[in-house]
Amino acid sequence: MSQNKTVNVGTRILSLASEVTEVSNQNVPVLLLKLKEILKSAPSLSKESKKLKEDLYHYDLIQYCILVLKQDYSRVNGGWATAAKLAEILSNCCVGLDPTEDIEEFYNKVLPSAVDNLLFLGRRLQVRFIRAIKDEEKNEFLHFIQTVTNSLCWLFGGHIQLAVCVLHCDHFLQLLMTDDVETGTTVMSVLQNILRVNSTVLPQMDENILHCILDELVYKLSSATNPVIGNAATKSLLLMVESHQPLAQLLIMRYRGLRALLSKQWTGKGFGRELGRLLDFLYSGSYQQVEMQRLHQAACLIQAVWKGFQTRNRLKKLPKVVTSLQRGFRAKREQELLHFKRLKEEEDLKQQLQLQRRRAMRIFREKQLTLLEIVHAGQVDRHMQEMQEKSALMIQRHWRGHKERRIFHQQRQALKQYKAAVTIQRAAIRFLKKRRRIREALSPWKGPAELTDARRLELQEKIDEYFRLHPVSQLSEEQGKELHVHAQETLGQYLLKRRLQQKAELRREALLAQINTDITMLMNAPVLKEATEKHLEDFTSRSMPVAAKAKQCHNTMLKYTRWPWWKKLGDEFMDDEVVPKEMPAVEYGTLYIGGSKPS
Repeated sequence: MSQNKTVNVGTRILSLASEVTEVSNQNVPVLLLKLKEILKSAPSLSKESKKLKEDLYHYDLIQYCILVLKQDYSRVNGGWATAAKLAEILSNCCVGLDPTEDIEEFYNKVLPSAVDNLLFLGRRLQVRFIRAIKDEEKNEFLHFIQTVTNSLCWLFGGHIQLAVCVLHCDHFLQLLMTDDVETGTTVMSVLQNILRVNSTVLPQMDENILHCILDELVYKLSSATNPVIGNAATKSLLLMVESHQPLAQLLIMRYRGLRALLSKQWTGKGFGRELGRLLDFLYSGSYQQVEMQRLHQAACLIQAVWKGFQTRNRLKKLPKVVTSLQRGFRAKREQELLHFKRLKEEEDLKQQLQLQRRRAMRIFREKQLTLLEIVHAGQVDRHMQEMQEKSALMIQRHWRGHKERRIFHQQRQALKQYKAAVTIQRAAIRFLKKRRRIREALSPWKGPAELTDARRLELQEKIDEYFRLHPVSQLSEEQGKELHVHAQETLGQYLLKRRLQQKAELRREALLAQINTDITMLMNAPVLKEATEKHLEDFTSRSMPVAAKAKQCHNTMLKYTRWPWWKKLGDEFMDDEVVPKEMPAVEYGTLYIGGSKPS
């Protein structure tokens, strides 16, 4: 269905293109009005609509629409209404069109020419509007102008790069330079739409054209008295300043009396908000200052409203404080009374249940006694025996159930402990295996390789040969005991010597380590001039006996160095009571290890 419809539309476009090439120039605009029905045949923003517009551009129907806008429609069937309809059709055809062929021509030539011809058409309609005498004609031409400007806004709304072309066009300035209220307001609305669509258009404009637009807007504010013109011009200037901030300084420097003019002439005319913002820009000279001032005023207003709201709420709540306290006290007392009442009801219910149980038990006993009275005397013992058996069975059943449940709980706890023990053992065995593998991997000794059968037979033959050549002598029981005792004594002596050797080896290793440490400390020790308290701590012992002995030896050595020369000639002149036989470099028989007591 859609394919047939597409083929039908393509046929209509092709037939329309052929008709346009055959008819005269005056009838071309009337034929091009059929494009409106063709455009309505496809939904907007759809693939069919895009394909349709590409076909219109391919068959040059859009170019025809652009060219016929320059005709004199006073001689065309339908008059200037046909021109307004063609402007609307042209904007609808161009918006949403992205041709695959001749892209540069479309964006650089076709669209700018469409903007130029639309503004040219608007200029011609403006002239006829001004010349019209009757109100009906004026309203008709004003409607046509608004249709053309709306089409223009729709066009540069779909292609925002055309905003610069609109402002650079001479026809736009001519449209703006009018004293008429209706058309001037319409053109200024176009300027406002341009600034809303593309806020970066002003920095791209030529400076002379920008000055011309500003001159015209300021002229309208200074010469006009109609509030509609003043409102439109004020909004236009405000949008221009907001989109391009340096314009505020330009307005201040170029139009020095503008602030006074706006304040005196246009205050109280119904657009005070826009006028106030524009005056703020002009007085501050920068957009940032105006924005900061506006935000500061807004913050002050919000704070004032909030503080007033809080104060009013506080004043309203003050009389209610006593009431709220009383309400809370009464509610708490009611809750306590309700709690006591509930407890009393629960106690009453328990008492009633106990009474009911007792009453039921008494009734049951009475029934039993009644039944016993009815039973024959010879059957009473039998009945009592049956009751005892039933009671015993009931007691046994309950006891066995309790016993089995207790055993089950004990077994479950034991099973849990067993599982936990198995888990711990498994983890421990895995850890030990891992450590054993690491130790075996690091150990330099490797166990013997597995013996082959031939090697095992060979070794067995050697062992048998040795036993044949060296037969074991038969020992008596006493000789065996003596040999065993001798072996035990030898083993004990070996183990004792081995333990002493291990201790001596450890002590030797510790002594060597301490000697190496002392040698390193002495080699790295600084000279006395560079020594500090930190270096002194390295050579100080923490053991009090060692420190006392070292101090004594040091003092003795100092005394020895102060002796006269004749006392140092030989050992016969030395006093045994003062100088010991052993010099200060005496070995105490113990090893000093820094940071630990000597052992």
